[in-house]
Amino acid sequence: MLNEKIKKLRLSYNLSQVELANSLGVSKQCISNWENDNVQPSIEMLVKIARFFNVSADYLLDMDEKVLIDVQGLSEREIAHIKLLIQDLLDKDI
Repeated sequence: MLNEKIKKLRLSYNLSQVELANSLGVSKQCISNWENDNVQPSIEMLVKIARFFNVSADYLLDMDEKVLIDVQGLSEREIAHIKLLIQDLLDKDI
């Protein structure tokens, strides 16, 4: 559900509703309404949320579980290092 994804992402970034609202240019009440499934964000806002959290709109809408990581500006060596870190985390029993 979209409301759960938004809340989960907000919490994973250690953001309050106020902080997320300020970052997206909306009110705290707007964030609260989304998270409580009272109101759905507009398509334009959905895109803004996806860009802010660096995920796809498909991920937000439960159509795809992939989470994207923006590596723009990093060297191939740095990207390879990140891939190794991710693989280490996947191999680790958490």
